[in-house]
Amino acid sequence: MKVTFLGTGTSQGIPIIACDCEVCRSADEKDHRLRSSVMIEDEGTTIVIDTGPDFRYQMLREGVKKLDAVVFTHAHRDHTAGLDDIRAFNYIQKKDMDIYVDQNTLDTLKSQFDYIFAPSPYPGIPKINIHMIEDRPFRVQNMELTPIEVKHYKLPVLGFRIKGFTYITDANYISEQEMEKIYGSEVLVLNALRKSTHISHFNLEEAIDLVNRVKPRQAYFTHISHQLGKHRDISPELPENVFLAYDRLQIEL
Repeated sequence: MKVTFLGTGTSQGIPIIACDCEVCRSADEKDHRLRSSVMIEDEGTTIVIDTGPDFRYQMLREGVKKLDAVVFTHAHRDHTAGLDDIRAFNYIQKKDMDIYVDQNTLDTLKSQFDYIFAPSPYPGIPKINIHMIEDRPFRVQNMELTPIEVKHYKLPVLGFRIKGFTYITDANYISEQEMEKIYGSEVLVLNALRKSTHISHFNLEEAIDLVNRVKPRQAYFTHISHQLGKHRDISPELPENVFLAYDRLQIEL
């Protein structure tokens, strides 16, 4: 199984004209963080988790010609805004795109992209097949995903476990019941927004504490704000099996 980090940042974390901090001015490509998303390839099946505003560029940059499904963690715009651009895969693959969502996310997508769900849709709009995620494992072709419900302040968000790989973004609380789904992971990907506390995200210390509970072989932090600092400055502060993820990083399990 191959995992490609398409983006490891947040809407707060990409270089912007108004920000003159060292991260936003950094020449290090590891500090150039697009909105968080991963692509997972296993035995001929390719999925993407979340389609943020940078989805089109991420797909072009990686030269993706085949995409079997999109799986959503939640409906915040920095994770959904690129949904419209799946229409290119409709055209290339000559079929509707399989989309996996929970009910909260579906309800919001129907508001954000009402034209996709219109009774008489305009020609050329994205074509999708909706699959509902419930509290049990589900399959995308030959790939099995176990949903993990975490909390993003008060909002339920889904993480996913695929074999020994667990991906969690936009979380600041995980119940012990859901932690049971994470234990035994070989590789854990977890959000670590910044060093100071945040109302809806794990900070760096909290993320490290959770890694120490799970004890994976390796852990990678994603959904990184520029407030966390530069890649080269933060990396030496991490335990030896914990790494800051960066855009285009690939890992194999």
